[in-house]
Amino acid sequence: MHSSVLLASGGHSSLNLTAFQIVLVVAVCALSALLVNMAVAVFHDGVRPFMLDYREGRMKRREIAPIAFSLSSGFIFGLGAPMAFSTGVLNPWILFLPTDILGLLAPKRWMAPVLGAAWALLVVFGLSGATQAAQSLPVDFLTAMQALSDPVMYLFAFFPAVAIAFQFGKARGAIAFAAEGVIMLASAYFWEGTFPGAVPMAVGMLLLVGLAVRRDMVNRRMAREEALARGEAPPVPDTSAAESLFGANAKRLRKHLPLLITLGGLVGALCATGIFAGGEATSYVVQHGEMDNAAQIDFYRTFGFIPLIGLTSLASGTFATNGMNFVYAAGYIAPNVVIGAIAGAVIFALEVLALAQLGKLFAKVPSMQDASDHIRNAINQVLEIAVLFGAILAGMQMGGGVGVALVGGLYVLNEAMGRPVMRLAAAPVALICTGLLLNLAHWAHLFTPLKG
Repeated sequence: MHSSVLLASGGHSSLNLTAFQIVLVVAVCALSALLVNMAVAVFHDGVRPFMLDYREGRMKRREIAPIAFSLSSGFIFGLGAPMAFSTGVLNPWILFLPTDILGLLAPKRWMAPVLGAAWALLVVFGLSGATQAAQSLPVDFLTAMQALSDPVMYLFAFFPAVAIAFQFGKARGAIAFAAEGVIMLASAYFWEGTFPGAVPMAVGMLLLVGLAVRRDMVNRRMAREEALARGEAPPVPDTSAAESLFGANAKRLRKHLPLLITLGGLVGALCATGIFAGGEATSYVVQHGEMDNAAQIDFYRTFGFIPLIGLTSLASGTFATNGMNFVYAAGYIAPNVVIGAIAGAVIFALEVLALAQLGKLFAKVPSMQDASDHIRNAINQVLEIAVLFGAILAGMQMGGGVGVALVGGLYVLNEAMGRPVMRLAAAPVALICTGLLLNLAHWAHLFTPLKG
């Protein structure tokens, strides 16, 4: 039931949902807001640790809500809204971050799903109206914003090489980059029907995991040899602290498993409709209906978030609205909404039931925890560059040299002002502002829209 979000006229991006899809979006937002209010699931990784203080009475919801807003507002208005506006594909930042805030603000439990549902309707109809209004402007910056997609899709494939350079040094990073580059060229030449970035990304992730496991094995071997040299027994990784700390919270999440399974089913079904993407890069891929490629991209990036989501879930007793992120990939490749819902429910069940074992595993492989941090940093850096390149290309398409100057100038101004708009979102915001400025200039007879 993959339904395109692209209108036929000129390839514009617009949110064009069926009644069933609207109901599904409303249900996802309503349930996610309810689970936040119950301290069962929260999307923002920075908010999740505060939920333990709320459950134990050290903080009230109304005290956490301002924290959630301050942590999330930049992502909502700087990343989620512009990305949904430019692609016509919904994303977690525009759906789940606001339901975090609304779920915390709701004074009564029954009000949380009502507020979540109201937000969903506002997004669906407000975004649809905004895109239709933008498409009627003389300078069509929505079509130009499609230029963001190629740099994001292709550069994203190299985030494993960047992460390797961060964690294991420049030489290994350069080798990984060279290997990925050669494989990308080979993929483009020999497998024309496959996204050229998929295989290089997989190879890069395998190299990263292999290097992390090797480092832990070497460290354990050295510790064992040093202990034997001192005449001591070889050290054994101690997981008792993790079991004591995480056991009660893992049990609490298993108690709420039916609700979490329902949430997983709804998120999986939403991904299967083709109107929702879980990542920055995959928003542009899903926009073009390339669901297999989107699944590969989000599957690989998931490994950068497993330790973070797993540890914060175990430490707080509050799961993630999107689980460990595997639900995205499963939903994309599901042949229909029913299979997507079943896959999402099964994945959430397995993730919740596996949390206790993950806690023990994390205690034994510290290099994988470090790799997770480096992966997230690499993803952010690669995406910042990719989105900037795409915005410059889109500015050129909209207004030639003037468009480039305005997009680049606004981006640099944001840097000089201390980044009031987060860097990842600065380029799309600059691009939208440039589109509006060029339209104003046209109405003032100072600019003539470029042809073609």
